[in-house]
Amino acid sequence: MRGIGSGEETGTFGLPRDSFRILHVSTGNVCRSPITERLTRHALADRLGDPLWGGLIVESAGTWGHEGAPMEANAETVLADFGADASGFVGRELLDEHVIRADLVLTATRDHRGQVISMGHSAGLRTFTLKEFTRLVRAIDTATLPPLEDGAVARARALVRAAAALRGWLLAPTAEADEVYDPYGAPLPFFRSIGDEIQQALDPVVTALTGVPARM
Repeated sequence: MRGIGSGEETGTFGLPRDSFRILHVSTGNVCRSPITERLTRHALADRLGDPLWGGLIVESAGTWGHEGAPMEANAETVLADFGADASGFVGRELLDEHVIRADLVLTATRDHRGQVISMGHSAGLRTFTLKEFTRLVRAIDTATLPPLEDGAVARARALVRAAAALRGWLLAPTAEADEVYDPYGAPLPFFRSIGDEIQQALDPVVTALTGVPARM
């Protein structure tokens, strides 16, 4: 992950005071969450054209994370399909400090969401499955969010508050609708189908975060 410039005013954990941390969580942190992390970074760079993405910091971890492991080769191929950078990735086990620092936690499944929330740290209002968050974001009038000119961080914080307020009112049509299934050990075509699911779920989220639609 990109470091913080030495000239910036920093706060807790060495982060810029005006930052917003997005944490993607899956099981091993070698398939789903690395794909989601790197596709999010790629989309933010594409929309904002800013190497620090306006203070948005994106990372990932696994509830049974393969600490220090590279991502799966098929996951790297999926990222290459989308033109996203897979280099330098190192797997991590989910720790309390990751949840404490996160402003938004997006998980692959409901079980992952439950595990994050069970860690405490007032994580409930900022932890969603990826597809759950997408569903809620689609229902938000983005005109009610701060404009990007006020900063990507302010807009992101407002988006999370709005999504949390909608959660009890906008339920999934089925329990499976909020799941991204694990492709670990599966052939490349299944990895690609999961990559497509993740990309489709991320697109409205990144559009809402930035106020900038994807370039065709």
